[in-house]
Amino acid sequence: MTDRADQSEDAPRAFLDLYDRAFPLVYGYLLSRCGQVALAEDLTTETFMAAVVAVRRENPPPVSTAWLVGTARHKLVDHWRRQAREERRLRALADDEPEVEDSWDAHIDALRARATLARLSPHHRAALTLRYMDDLPVPEVASVLDRSVHATEGLLVRARGAFRRAYDQDEACDA
Repeated sequence: MTDRADQSEDAPRAFLDLYDRAFPLVYGYLLSRCGQVALAEDLTTETFMAAVVAVRRENPPPVSTAWLVGTARHKLVDHWRRQAREERRLRALADDEPEVEDSWDAHIDALRARATLARLSPHHRAALTLRYMDDLPVPEVASVLDRSVHATEGLLVRARGAFRRAYDQDEACDA
Protein backbone atom coordinates (compact mmCIF):
# COMPACT_ATOMS: atom_id res chain seq x y z
CA MET A 1 0.00 0.00 0.00
CA THR A 2 1.43 3.34 -1.02
CA ASP A 3 1.47 6.55 0.99
CA ARG A 4 0.22 8.68 -1.94
CA ALA A 5 -3.03 9.52 -3.63
CA ASP A 6 -2.56 7.91 -7.05
CA GLN A 7 -3.54 9.70 -10.24
CA SER A 8 -5.21 6.64 -11.73
CA GLU A 9 -8.87 5.87 -12.32
CA ASP A 10 -9.00 4.76 -8.71
CA ALA A 11 -7.78 8.20 -7.51
CA PRO A 12 -10.83 8.87 -5.30
CA ARG A 13 -10.34 5.56 -3.52
CA ALA A 14 -6.59 6.17 -3.18
CA PHE A 15 -7.27 9.62 -1.71
CA LEU A 16 -9.73 8.17 0.83
CA ASP A 17 -7.14 5.56 1.83
CA LEU A 18 -4.54 8.29 2.25
CA TYR A 19 -7.03 10.32 4.29
CA ASP A 20 -7.68 7.37 6.61
CA ARG A 21 -3.96 6.80 7.16
CA ALA A 22 -2.85 10.44 7.35
CA PHE A 23 -5.69 12.01 9.32
CA PRO A 24 -4.47 10.91 12.78
CA LEU A 25 -0.92 12.02 11.94
CA VAL A 26 -1.95 15.44 10.61
CA TYR A 27 -4.39 16.07 13.47
CA GLY A 28 -1.86 14.87 16.06
CA TYR A 29 0.84 17.06 14.53
CA LEU A 30 -1.39 20.14 14.74
CA LEU A 31 -2.82 19.40 18.19
CA SER A 32 0.63 18.85 19.68
CA ARG A 33 1.77 22.23 18.39
CA CYS A 34 -1.25 24.43 19.05
CA GLY A 35 -2.75 22.67 22.08
CA GLN A 36 -6.30 23.63 21.12
CA VAL A 37 -8.69 20.92 19.95
CA ALA A 38 -10.99 23.22 17.97
CA LEU A 39 -8.09 24.95 16.24
CA ALA A 40 -6.40 21.64 15.41
CA GLU A 41 -9.69 20.39 13.94
CA ASP A 42 -10.13 23.53 11.84
CA LEU A 43 -6.56 23.44 10.55
CA THR A 44 -6.82 19.72 9.79
CA THR A 45 -9.93 20.45 7.74
CA GLU A 46 -8.11 23.27 5.91
CA THR A 47 -5.19 20.93 5.22
CA PHE A 48 -7.35 18.24 3.65
CA MET A 49 -9.33 20.82 1.69
CA ALA A 50 -6.03 22.08 0.27
CA ALA A 51 -5.24 18.48 -0.69
CA VAL A 52 -8.57 18.14 -2.50
CA VAL A 53 -7.88 21.35 -4.42
CA ALA A 54 -4.37 20.13 -5.24
CA VAL A 55 -5.43 16.72 -6.60
CA ARG A 56 -8.04 18.37 -8.83
CA ARG A 57 -5.42 20.45 -10.66
CA GLU A 58 -4.36 19.65 -14.18
CA ASN A 59 -0.89 18.57 -13.05
CA PRO A 60 -1.43 17.66 -9.39
CA PRO A 61 1.49 17.36 -6.99
CA PRO A 62 2.19 13.96 -5.44
CA VAL A 63 -0.02 14.20 -2.35
CA SER A 64 1.34 12.06 0.47
CA THR A 65 1.37 12.04 4.25
CA ALA A 66 4.55 14.10 4.19
CA TRP A 67 2.90 16.58 1.80
CA LEU A 68 -0.12 16.81 4.13
CA VAL A 69 2.02 17.38 7.24
CA GLY A 70 3.96 20.07 5.38
CA THR A 71 0.70 21.71 4.34
CA ALA A 72 -0.55 21.47 7.94
CA ARG A 73 2.62 23.20 9.13
CA HIS A 74 1.98 26.04 6.65
CA LYS A 75 -1.66 26.31 7.76
CA LEU A 76 -0.55 26.59 11.40
CA VAL A 77 2.06 29.23 10.59
CA ASP A 78 -0.53 31.17 8.58
CA HIS A 79 -2.89 31.00 11.59
CA TRP A 80 -0.19 32.35 13.91
CA ARG A 81 0.57 35.18 11.50
CA ARG A 82 -3.12 36.14 11.26
CA GLN A 83 -3.38 36.01 15.03
CA ALA A 84 -0.28 38.21 15.47
CA ARG A 85 -1.63 40.76 12.95
CA GLU A 86 -4.97 40.84 14.75
CA GLU A 87 -3.28 41.34 18.13
CA ARG A 88 -1.20 44.20 16.70
CA ARG A 89 -4.37 45.83 15.32
CA LEU A 90 -6.14 45.46 18.65
CA ARG A 91 -3.17 46.94 20.52
CA ALA A 92 -3.04 49.85 18.06
CA LEU A 93 -6.75 50.47 18.55
CA ALA A 94 -6.40 50.27 22.32
CA ASP A 95 -3.54 52.79 22.18
CA ASP A 96 -5.65 55.17 20.06
CA GLU A 97 -8.73 55.03 22.25
CA PRO A 98 -8.88 57.17 25.36
CA GLU A 99 -9.00 55.28 28.58
CA VAL A 100 -12.62 54.83 29.63
CA GLU A 101 -13.33 56.00 33.12
CA ASP A 102 -15.87 54.57 35.45
CA SER A 103 -19.10 56.45 34.67
CA TRP A 104 -19.73 57.15 38.36
CA ASP A 105 -16.25 58.66 38.81
CA ALA A 106 -16.71 60.73 35.66
CA HIS A 107 -20.07 61.98 36.96
CA ILE A 108 -18.57 62.93 40.34
CA ASP A 109 -15.67 64.72 38.60
CA ALA A 110 -18.10 66.64 36.38
CA LEU A 111 -20.17 67.72 39.40
CA ARG A 112 -17.04 68.78 41.24
CA ALA A 113 -15.75 70.70 38.21
CA ARG A 114 -19.07 72.54 37.86
CA ALA A 115 -19.07 73.43 41.56
CA THR A 116 -15.49 74.70 41.28
CA LEU A 117 -16.36 76.68 38.17
CA ALA A 118 -19.34 78.27 39.96
CA ARG A 119 -17.03 79.62 42.68
CA LEU A 120 -14.76 81.42 40.19
CA SER A 121 -15.09 85.08 39.27
CA PRO A 122 -17.56 85.79 36.44
CA HIS A 123 -14.73 86.66 33.98
CA HIS A 124 -12.84 83.44 34.72
CA ARG A 125 -16.01 81.35 34.62
CA ALA A 126 -17.12 82.88 31.30
CA ALA A 127 -13.69 82.43 29.67
CA LEU A 128 -13.34 78.79 30.76
CA THR A 129 -16.93 77.93 29.84
CA LEU A 130 -16.67 79.43 26.36
CA ARG A 131 -13.27 77.90 25.67
CA TYR A 132 -13.59 74.40 27.18
CA MET A 133 -17.27 73.62 27.53
CA ASP A 134 -18.47 75.36 24.37
CA ASP A 135 -15.20 74.46 22.59
CA LEU A 136 -14.80 77.89 21.00
CA PRO A 137 -11.38 78.87 19.65
CA VAL A 138 -9.61 81.68 21.49
CA PRO A 139 -10.42 84.37 18.86
CA GLU A 140 -14.14 83.62 19.18
CA VAL A 141 -13.92 83.68 22.99
CA ALA A 142 -12.22 87.08 22.66
CA SER A 143 -14.99 88.30 20.41
CA VAL A 144 -17.75 87.15 22.78
CA LEU A 145 -15.99 88.72 25.78
CA ASP A 146 -15.21 91.88 23.80
CA ARG A 147 -11.47 91.56 24.48
CA SER A 148 -8.38 91.27 22.33
CA VAL A 149 -7.03 87.82 21.56
CA HIS A 150 -3.89 88.56 23.58
CA ALA A 151 -5.91 89.73 26.59
CA THR A 152 -8.16 86.66 26.30
CA GLU A 153 -5.16 84.33 26.25
CA GLY A 154 -3.89 85.96 29.45
CA LEU A 155 -7.36 85.70 31.00
CA LEU A 156 -7.50 81.99 30.15
CA VAL A 157 -4.09 81.39 31.77
CA ARG A 158 -5.23 83.13 34.95
CA ALA A 159 -8.64 81.38 34.88
CA ARG A 160 -7.03 77.92 34.52
CA GLY A 161 -4.73 78.70 37.44
CA ALA A 162 -7.65 79.85 39.58
CA PHE A 163 -9.65 76.77 38.64
CA ARG A 164 -6.76 74.43 39.44
CA ARG A 165 -6.21 76.03 42.86
CA ALA A 166 -9.92 75.88 43.73
CA TYR A 167 -10.23 72.28 42.50
CA ASP A 168 -7.14 71.19 44.45
CA GLN A 169 -8.46 72.98 47.54
CA ASP A 170 -11.72 70.99 47.27
CA GLU A 171 -9.73 67.79 46.94
CA ALA A 172 -7.74 68.60 50.08
CA CYS A 173 -10.97 69.28 51.98
CA ASP A 174 -12.46 65.94 50.81
CA ALA A 175 -9.44 63.94 51.99
